[in-house]
Amino acid sequence: MKRLALGIDIGGINTAFGLVDENGDLYADSVISTKKYPLFTDYPAYVAELTESMHAMADSLSFEYELVGVGIGAPNANYHTGVIEHPANLWKFPVGEENPDETRRMFPLVEDIRKSFPGVDVLMTNDANAATIGEMIYGNAKGMKDFIMITLGTGLGSGFVANGEMIYGHDGFAGEFGHVTVVRNGRQCGCGRRGCLETYVSATGIKRTAFELMATMTAPSELRDISYADFDAAMISTAASHGDPVALEAFRITGELLGHALADAVTITSPEAIFLFGGLAKAGKYLFEPTQWYMEESMMNVFKNKVRLLPSGIQSKNAAILGASALIWQHIHHSA
Repeated sequence: MKRLALGIDIGGINTAFGLVDENGDLYADSVISTKKYPLFTDYPAYVAELTESMHAMADSLSFEYELVGVGIGAPNANYHTGVIEHPANLWKFPVGEENPDETRRMFPLVEDIRKSFPGVDVLMTNDANAATIGEMIYGNAKGMKDFIMITLGTGLGSGFVANGEMIYGHDGFAGEFGHVTVVRNGRQCGCGRRGCLETYVSATGIKRTAFELMATMTAPSELRDISYADFDAAMISTAASHGDPVALEAFRITGELLGHALADAVTITSPEAIFLFGGLAKAGKYLFEPTQWYMEESMMNVFKNKVRLLPSGIQSKNAAILGASALIWQHIHHSA
């Protein structure tokens, strides 16, 4: 009988889910709106719609199979407790609420999903860690015991693998590489601090860089006629491919900051490779080349020319579902 894992990816806009086998083949997938439940104040209704939709998708398959587990990738998800804790992009306090109840920002999703899938393993981690495990099970990190995964989307996520194991830390929140400080008193970050790496190295960060450059450079640029509201990082990649000087400088600055930060990370875990994943990574050489150059420039001598900088092997529209389902396959491998 075919064995399948159910992978769930919870984003601020949508929640995607699908049934995946151990080879990474997707047999069915679907989506519900996360945004439909603003502030996550109607969390029980969200769980009800999610579980009903998952059962409906599972029932749609035309063959018998064994569901071996449910893996979940979500922002601020704690692997140890199975609870989503204070997720900024899913839950914000209503305006004017003076003394909010902190417990309202703790969502025991693993426990709630188990109620709908009794007897099935349910595991959850944050979305970047899920992508990291997906890379290890389905992608270019197969067989690697030490590597770093950097996810470049709206923000910067990361996952660290050492000796074949995800590093979760004692509280489940290890690996917040996007929040190392790279510019003292720099750009304001959503976490409340200033100068965090993700404020410069992310789709949002490079957009901010491009607009700062347009204010200080006199060079002509195809980006100048685009309003901030209509602007996205893909436009910078397109402009760079046309030789646009502002776009090329934006990628150089982004690569410089990322490369220097990665050189520091290498001194801690000595990875075999570093993988770049997500929308910004699709810029290819415009991001990879400056990042590689600056990483080697600032690398401690003992690590020079040892660490490969590679694209993710799971760059597809289903990558987040694959990553979440990989939690289950990894668990099964460890239990064998």
